[in-house]
Amino acid sequence: MKQTLFIVGARGAGKTTIGKLLSEALSYKFIDTDESIQTMSKMTIADLVEQYGWEHFRKLESQTLKAVSQSERVISTGGGMVLSLENRQYMQQNGIVIYLQTSAEVLSQRLSLNPENSQRPSLTGKSIIEEMEGILVEREPLYQECANFIVDANLATEDIVSHVKSYILNQKNKLI
Repeated sequence: MKQTLFIVGARGAGKTTIGKLLSEALSYKFIDTDESIQTMSKMTIADLVEQYGWEHFRKLESQTLKAVSQSERVISTGGGMVLSLENRQYMQQNGIVIYLQTSAEVLSQRLSLNPENSQRPSLTGKSIIEEMEGILVEREPLYQECANFIVDANLATEDIVSHVKSYILNQKNKLI
């Protein structure tokens, strides 16, 4: 049974970092939906949103999710992928959803250290900590709703990968 793994969580949770390491550990291909959108559109997400709006970006996000979903892939999703019920259901029906869970404080610390921050448009115009708190209030129930497995994103990266890999292998054994 070849799996598709979807990694969800807020920006700054470590989806890309963990996704790349996990794909290596499982010998799967790694896909980042935000990178795919930027490559396809030849625009940054900030430019896409500025030019066409969030609704257009969310449609591209849903289309990209379906286009890149194949077995033996680890797919790092954009932080807002879970806002669409259709996307949540699609991920649940087509793979295993891993939620990297952490606090707004940790997310804001990570994002303030991230040089790519300028490429990511503010959703609210608020400070990073205020924005992340608001985002988590809105999205935490959605992340939890669609997650098959929730991982503490504050753990060391190798521990997160180890926990997820154990979970995946355990799931495969249940299907045999």
